Amino acid sequence: MPTPAAPQALQTITLAGGCFWCLDAVFRRVRGVGSVECGYTNGHVIAPTYAEVCTGRTGHAEAVRIDYMPECIGLDDLLDIFFTIHDPTTRDRQGNDVGPQYRSAIFTHGPEQAAAVHAYVDDLRKRRLFDAPIVTVIEPENNYSPAEAGHQRYFERNPDQGYCAFVVAPKVGKLRSHFADRLADDA
Repeated sequence: MPTPAAPQALQTITLAGGCFWCLDAVFRRVRGVGSVECGYTNGHVIAPTYAEVCTGRTGHAEAVRIDYMPECIGLDDLLDIFFTIHDPTTRDRQGNDVGPQYRSAIFTHGPEQAAAVHAYVDDLRKRRLFDAPIVTVIEPENNYSPAEAGHQRYFERNPDQGYCAFVVAPKVGKLRSHFADRLADDA
């Protein structure tokens, strides 16, 4: 009897596309995602607070750091979801969330991942799937720090809060309608 292949090591990608509560709620429901953590990345202040990031002056993006199992879900699958649930054509804005902390960005972990992300986005641009140019920034992750505990799993704990009901829930609905085959069993 053949020995089953050992699982591959988790890989990490960091995504920003508006308020991190939205991305957190969506990616926690995806099969093959091991963990999701809300945080702040690619700014110039060490370990900023939410209040500091909200000023737009720290340079950070609200982001989620996703650890995923590549044998269960590929990077392109995660990017398909990412580009479906947020608007990659608006600079420093997602709906009513405005400022550089809400920019559309992919923060890569290593040159191989960066090359794969650039190829994916270049293909999207060539196919002209959006009505306006894609403005998503692609750069290596740096100066990342986790968000405060109150921001982790925010949607799960506050589903009836106004922002969650009117902004986060529709994104989770979009995940369910477009990617039902990618949902975790408990989603």
